[in-house]
Amino acid sequence: MVLESLITPSVAEKHPSRMILLGFVYATLGLFLALMVFKTYASMVMVFLTTMAAVPFMYQIINMEEEKDLQAEEEVWLLKEHGKALMAFIWLFIGMTLAFGLFYVVLSPETVSIAFKSQSDTIMAINPATGNASAEYAHFTRIFLNNVRVLVFCILFSFLYGSGAIFILAWNASVIGTAMGNVIRQGLAEAAAEVGALGASHYFAVISYGLFKYSIHGIPEILAYFTAGLAGGIISIAAIRHDFGTRKFEHILLDSADLLLLALALTFIAGVLEVWVTPLIF
Repeated sequence: MVLESLITPSVAEKHPSRMILLGFVYATLGLFLALMVFKTYASMVMVFLTTMAAVPFMYQIINMEEEKDLQAEEEVWLLKEHGKALMAFIWLFIGMTLAFGLFYVVLSPETVSIAFKSQSDTIMAINPATGNASAEYAHFTRIFLNNVRVLVFCILFSFLYGSGAIFILAWNASVIGTAMGNVIRQGLAEAAAEVGALGASHYFAVISYGLFKYSIHGIPEILAYFTAGLAGGIISIAAIRHDFGTRKFEHILLDSADLLLLALALTFIAGVLEVWVTPLIF
């Protein structure tokens, strides 16, 4: 296939920042193909098409990481190697998010209302914290438990479908891109109403605000999902290749358990940042 041959897994681990372009291309193609072929249901179809484009690459990466588990016994070395794959996934996710956010800003309001309908409904359903200490704690608990639920689905999707977690991550990229795009679009409209024609400094300020508002807690949260998806994918491939109960399989389970603990820690940190840190800055 053409898309999966753009960047190989080995190149992605050596130069993970290149994945931002791949993610941007995947999301862009998914969005416009969905609008052309399935316009009424574009908000969900574009996520499926983006996922389909990314699945072969993610499967190759997970397959390569499982092979590393069989080559080494040192857990520190393995975690460092897995970190390369996780960085490639993060840049892939950032590319998708930027594409969705950009087209939310530049497309016409009519097209945006169709292409990002499901994402906008999801954002509207989120209830922010009130500022009260007990309410903030309850909000944190709700966010943390919801993120853990998503974490579990990432593991299950990866275990059952090999690289199925990419669907959840593509969906999250579309939601975050929608949220960022909405903030940027509203900011540009307000700035234009106040000062007339916008200069470069106004564009930079509004766009930076929209990006950083969700990046502070979004990056560790998505990193947690990718870590869980990688763990589930490694176990899935190992279950296919090796007999249960062998020493190699036990070693893979230990490595996956370390990744899951890391994912839980990142989920907790992301919840703290979202509830108590991001509101202080924005």
